[in-house]
Amino acid sequence: MSDVSSPLPAESGPGTPTRIVGIDLGTSYSALAILDADGQPRVIDNTSGSQLTASVVLLGSEDRAEVDPEVEILARSRPEQRVVAIKRELGNPRFALRHGNRRLTPELLSSLILTKLRQDAEKQLGPIRRAVITVPYYFNELRRRATRNAGRIAGIDVVDIINEPTAAALTYAWTSGVLGQFGSSEPHQILVYDLGGGTFDVTLVEITATHLRVRATDGDTMLGGMDWTDRLTGVVAEEIIEAGGVDPRDDPEMSFRLTQACETAKRTLSERMVTTLRLSCAGRDYSVDLTRSRFERATADLLQRTRDTTELVLAQADVQGAELDEIVLIGGSTAMPGVRMMLEELGGQPPSDRLDPQLAVAQGAAIHAAILESREEGVDGGTGQALRRRLQEIGTSNVNSHSLGVEVTDRDDTKSRWNHIMIPRNTPVPCQVTQRFVTNTDNPKAIYIRLLQGEVSDVDSCVAIGDFRVVDLPPGLAAGTPIEVQYGYDRSGHIKVAARELVGNTEASVEIHWSGGVDDATLSVLTRLAAEYDVD
Repeated sequence: MSDVSSPLPAESGPGTPTRIVGIDLGTSYSALAILDADGQPRVIDNTSGSQLTASVVLLGSEDRAEVDPEVEILARSRPEQRVVAIKRELGNPRFALRHGNRRLTPELLSSLILTKLRQDAEKQLGPIRRAVITVPYYFNELRRRATRNAGRIAGIDVVDIINEPTAAALTYAWTSGVLGQFGSSEPHQILVYDLGGGTFDVTLVEITATHLRVRATDGDTMLGGMDWTDRLTGVVAEEIIEAGGVDPRDDPEMSFRLTQACETAKRTLSERMVTTLRLSCAGRDYSVDLTRSRFERATADLLQRTRDTTELVLAQADVQGAELDEIVLIGGSTAMPGVRMMLEELGGQPPSDRLDPQLAVAQGAAIHAAILESREEGVDGGTGQALRRRLQEIGTSNVNSHSLGVEVTDRDDTKSRWNHIMIPRNTPVPCQVTQRFVTNTDNPKAIYIRLLQGEVSDVDSCVAIGDFRVVDLPPGLAAGTPIEVQYGYDRSGHIKVAARELVGNTEASVEIHWSGGVDDATLSVLTRLAAEYDVD
């Protein structure tokens, strides 16, 4: 499911829109890419010469923010200056950091990372004002809107939101020659297993010569490589305590150094069976021997969670593991050998090494950006006519990642309420459902319905994404009056709502108030705040 931002001025000259870039806004690392003149998705180096930019912000003086700072600089900084894994807070209206007299929301902090990516890439590409930004497939409506708003605050017109597994599948299909080669082609069934630093998705994709179709998806926005690292910090901390030391997690600076050391050890254990972690804590030096088997035992339940989700997606699509043409790994955390072993056991074949797990999402966003460009008039994305025609022939289709419902109440017991699902998850989009409801009271001035995302009937276990208000009703309506509600997603993933009062057969206008949303006035304030920062 994609999302499209409200338009912003994004022109390099009168009537000439700038090209669209692809951005992977990750929990641990981010990247920006384009499709070059040869049709190759190319990730643009940052000013440090790296294709990956750490999604870490160091808040300095009142007007300075450093993105992707050196680890030693981070270690010497105060905890309140460090911003890590802010992607996990996108869409959370209760989260904010104080910096001086400023209140920094997840959208604003994410915009600083996007600004860094844009500024570095502009040194090579010229002005950048439009982008496709990726999100985990399992991001709900609130998180998607927050991502779009982060782009707007950074001065970027987010022309589309694309799901990370879809982007990775695009990279696989495009670079393997399956997609865009217009001879006869049997459908390929691709499982995209995406385990990043902070989020997890697994998606089944069917690919033909001209189309990429998502069949089923599931995931967890609070599961990623950082959770494996956290488990390792617990193992090491317990050894230090057993040796008579203090818990290094109790001191913010020591805890940071422990986490960094465990992150390094985790990566080393992906290459070697044994490593030694050395740490100075409270005036004492400690040496902790770690083995891969010990690490895998400590994190076995985390890996099992991803396996359960993978098996559920295959079951939803009615596909056996042995029927998969390929398993594609996305995200730096897939480097852990246990991931590969589990997927090989599940699918009967080793996962593909065709893609770079840390770059494929940005590359797919660039391909999607080029597809959008190819359909615009007056945009020269640097591709020739033959490549442009090839891009124009490609189509993609998605499914919704969360069930969409409304809160309903019992006419005889207004305290009894539940989530009435109108559009189940994994429904192909665009989609539209029309159902009838009835009013609970006589002569209502308006009808109020809560919009929910969730898979269960318990309202409190769902996410309230907004308020649905039917107003301008005719006077004198009796309780039990039927109201027809039309509810759905358009092709771009926007939620659409319409309603009709059926007694008088009159149209009723609908007002939607998005929960946790940021209105234009607040966006303007956040944009001004972000502009005050000198981003390095």
